[in-house]
Amino acid sequence: MIRWLACAATLGALMVALPVQAAAPVYGYRVVHAYPHDISAYTEGLFYKDGYLYESTGEAGESTVRKVELESGKVVQRHDLPAQYFGEGIVDWGQHIVQLTWKDQLGFVYDLASFKQQRTFNYPGEGWAMTRDDKRIYMSDGSAVLRILDSETLASVGSILVTDGDKPVLNLNELEWVKGEIYANVWMTDRIARIDPATGHVKGWIDLTGLFDTSKLPDPTNDVLNGIAYDAQHDRLFVTGKRWPKLFEITLVPPSR
Repeated sequence: MIRWLACAATLGALMVALPVQAAAPVYGYRVVHAYPHDISAYTEGLFYKDGYLYESTGEAGESTVRKVELESGKVVQRHDLPAQYFGEGIVDWGQHIVQLTWKDQLGFVYDLASFKQQRTFNYPGEGWAMTRDDKRIYMSDGSAVLRILDSETLASVGSILVTDGDKPVLNLNELEWVKGEIYANVWMTDRIARIDPATGHVKGWIDLTGLFDTSKLPDPTNDVLNGIAYDAQHDRLFVTGKRWPKLFEITLVPPSR
C-alpha cells in the first residue's frame, strides 16, 4: 500500500510537470474586398506575384496554369495541360513556375514569363499543393505530412508532421507562406491551419464559415474552399474556392478572450 501511494505521488508529480499544449486559437475574418473569379476555374493552386494572381486548375481535360488580373478576374495568359493530366498546385521559384499533378507522379517546370514547359520531374505518391520560403519548397500530398523539397532538384529532403495538439491534421491541401507560417487549406472544411514550419504545430486556425454559400454552386460537394494567396508587399490575404465566382481579400479577426 505504501509503495502504491509512493508511485501514485510520483506519477502525480510527473503529470503536473508535463506541459499541456493549449488549444490552438481560432481566428475569424472580415471581408475587405471581393473580386471576380472565373467560375470555370477548379482552383488547385494560387499565388500572388508582381500585381497578378497565378492560378492552377484541375480536372482532366480542363487543367491549366493562368496569369490573372486581380481587379477584373480576366485571364491574361494561359497554358493548357495535356488532357490526360489532372493539374494540382503551383509555386514560383526564381524565373520558373513549378506545377504538380494529382496521381501521375509527374511535375512540370515552366518559364515564368512565357509559360513554356522547360522540364519535368517525378515524385512518389500524390501531388496536391506547394508553397515556399526563401530557401525551400513545401509540398502537400493530402496527408498530415508536408514534404520539404530541394528548390533546384525538386527532390524530397525532409518532412514535417502537422499536428493540432497531439492529433495529426489530415487532408492538408493548398498552401501559402505568410509571415513565417505555412497556411494550409484543410480539404472539405472551411478552415485554414496556421502551421509553424519549425515544429509542425498548428499555431492557430482561421474559420471561414459563411464566407461563401457553396449550396448555390452546381456541385457544392466538390466546389469547396481552396486557394490562398498573399501579397507580402501590401499585406493582403486572398482566398477563394473551386469554381467560386468570387475571390475574397480578408483580414483576420483575433479570437475574443
